[in-house]
Amino acid sequence: MRTTVAIAQITPLILDAHTGVRAAADAVAEAARAGARIIVFAETWLGGYPAWAFGHAGWSDPTGRKLYGDLLRESVVLRAGADGHSVNDDLSPLRTAARAHDAVVVIGANERSSPHSGTVFNSLITIGTDGRTVNVHRKTTPTLTEKLVHAPGDAAGLGAVDTPHGRLGGLICWEHWNPLARAAAHATEEQIHVAAWPDFPEAHLLASRSYAYEGRTFVLAAAQYLPREAVPAALQEAFQLGAGSGETGPFFDGGSCIIAPDGSWILEPQYGSEGIFVRELDLAVIPDEHYALDVNGHYGRPDIFDLRVRAERRSPVTRIPRELVTAPSVEHGDDRGE
Repeated sequence: MRTTVAIAQITPLILDAHTGVRAAADAVAEAARAGARIIVFAETWLGGYPAWAFGHAGWSDPTGRKLYGDLLRESVVLRAGADGHSVNDDLSPLRTAARAHDAVVVIGANERSSPHSGTVFNSLITIGTDGRTVNVHRKTTPTLTEKLVHAPGDAAGLGAVDTPHGRLGGLICWEHWNPLARAAAHATEEQIHVAAWPDFPEAHLLASRSYAYEGRTFVLAAAQYLPREAVPAALQEAFQLGAGSGETGPFFDGGSCIIAPDGSWILEPQYGSEGIFVRELDLAVIPDEHYALDVNGHYGRPDIFDLRVRAERRSPVTRIPRELVTAPSVEHGDDRGE
């Protein structure tokens, strides 16, 4: 089976996710016209990566508080229809584009857990060819001062899902250095893995190539290209503090790439500019690569290693319907037999 994929390394709209959704839909249409049927965007592409948190981590930092409120207001909310699939929500233009072009879309987003929630997740959202949500993976552990912005996720969306164009999974940023997260993802038998990053220095490159080789899967490593002029003037100093880039040039320089299951390049890292990078993958080569290594099969040792994954959405509050709450019986008294 052959499938054509694309990484959309285009400039995100900082703190403007709702305009960003329409820009992403346009990019999906452009990639689809070039033949792509799986189209991928970088980590937190919708709303932008909150690099400012690294420079405004002080207790009650006024700039950090203001920017968090702005991010919360510009985080997408996924609403579920009666059938459990998200419909007519903040991603509607993107859903329409996926349906129109028979495409699977994977996009990093700042996700608000409900319309009035004060919580944001770093999420990787997969939209199927029918426009419905196929999967939502919430980053399990935010890194360093990301913890001031993003809540810890769960394992409900950790792993691969079937699509008409291949079995598709993904992890976000430093999850690629969590060996248990990698093991859980490998166990779902990915054919194509999305490695979503904000930037792409050498360490991120190594993690992406290692994941491809370890999992015997194609890896689409998607990174952001963020030129300085794309960041509002009021946020320039905050991004400079957080991104750690030089005084000139882009805050994030791209670097998106595609890696084969043997660790070789299909698309070498693309630095320094925007682009929609399209390549064809031959999924039929994956079984050959498992001859020597299958970490979820003949190279595993389930007799001595055991990993359990709680693959469920969890809430700090569980509401018990009133009709299911049993009141003490007046006629028979309480447990003391009175």
